[in-house]
Amino acid sequence: MALRSERLAPGAELIAQRGHTAGGQDGHGHAGRRAGHPGHAAGAPDDDPPGRGPLQEGPARYDVASEEDLLTARHAVRAATVAAGFGLVDQTRIVTAASELARNAYVHGGGGTLELELVARAGRRGLRLTVEDDGPGIPDVEKALADGFTTGTGLGHGLGGARRLMHEFQVRSAPGKGTTVVATRWNDR
Repeated sequence: MALRSERLAPGAELIAQRGHTAGGQDGHGHAGRRAGHPGHAAGAPDDDPPGRGPLQEGPARYDVASEEDLLTARHAVRAATVAAGFGLVDQTRIVTAASELARNAYVHGGGGTLELELVARAGRRGLRLTVEDDGPGIPDVEKALADGFTTGTGLGHGLGGARRLMHEFQVRSAPGKGTTVVATRWNDR
């Protein structure tokens, strides 16, 4: 699928998306930004009672404000991919994309949240990642999605690489207003 970008209004947020999403929403019906979500949400793997898998009772939310949080989020994403029945290759794709997006929120956004949600459509199961931060935003989303773009010492495969690993990918960002990325991968098994 091709990347589609549009400018909503002068000075408004820039949206870049891949796939089909609901206009004006974050791809799963939410129109607003995040409120403070301290700690791990109920349903996080380390809060699960024995025998209960992750995400069986709705989305799980994880803070990404430290290196330890990044590791916790990575493990939660891996567990969610298993719960959704993804094969090893797709598990690796999703964990890699989630790791990149969460690290971006931590490093460039000053911290944020990662939300994991099992989704279903037309008999298919998938996993949706929503990563939000209240950082400085991305001045030029299209440029940031291009291969080779980096704001630091990285290789410049981050945001664009994460987009290629997922089936649906949407970025909403505006200078001074933070960044939200919603990415979904569908299980074809």
